[in-house]
Amino acid sequence: MKSVRQNAGLVLLLASVAFTNGCNPTKPIPAAEKPSLKTDSANSPVANVAVAADKVPLATALPPVVVLGTPVPINVPNLEPRLNAWPEFMVPAGTVNLAKGKKVTASDSDPVVGTLDLITDGDKAGDEGSWVELGKGKQWVQIDLEKDANLYAVVVWHFHSQDRVYRDVVVQVSDDPTFAKDVTTIYDNSASGKDRPYIETNLGKLMDAKGVKGRYVRLYSNGNTTNKMNHYIEVEVFGKPADVKDSTDKKIALKTELPQVQIQ
Repeated sequence: MKSVRQNAGLVLLLASVAFTNGCNPTKPIPAAEKPSLKTDSANSPVANVAVAADKVPLATALPPVVVLGTPVPINVPNLEPRLNAWPEFMVPAGTVNLAKGKKVTASDSDPVVGTLDLITDGDKAGDEGSWVELGKGKQWVQIDLEKDANLYAVVVWHFHSQDRVYRDVVVQVSDDPTFAKDVTTIYDNSASGKDRPYIETNLGKLMDAKGVKGRYVRLYSNGNTTNKMNHYIEVEVFGKPADVKDSTDKKIALKTELPQVQIQ
């Protein structure tokens, strides 16, 4: 009797499943009805997932602290807080200093002290023979990166062996060597800018370039709080050539295969 009841219950169960699924319970679901994730179907649940860019801290070699001469009082309002350590600044992996060894031109073609190639020679020391001195008033230096690049940071070292503030520091990027058009300003602490003046130190000044694309980088200054001259020790321009695609621009389709559903 117990066996008969069990068989009867099994028959009822199979009948119920067959009614619910609309198919023969003794056969696999036909291929046309098998639920699966088709990666080439317009209706399939394929998700586009942006690949997270690999970010690394920007690192550079810092020169030693050197103190020369007697500091002149700095009477400049709204100064940035003085940094005591290199700031943490994240950039895409593979970012390099594109300015190293590149050609430098300037508004003053005959510097008072030094030569323009010192600005990209890698020497950031604050002692004699490391800097270029340009004439009085508003002056600029310009670096030709030789081809378009995506830029993430610019770091500049003016004369840093005594406390001083360089006036009207402006940094711009362009594809035009004359900077007559297509100019992007990445830093401006002049009267018309939004950035704040800062005291020179051996840490240099790091400026966020925000991935701007360009070939030429131009830096302006207009004397300093010690004298009316303009000095540059080193400029580093961190980025990647524009023909190197950034991982932030990539998207991939998230694909997976689901097991076939069968009732046996």
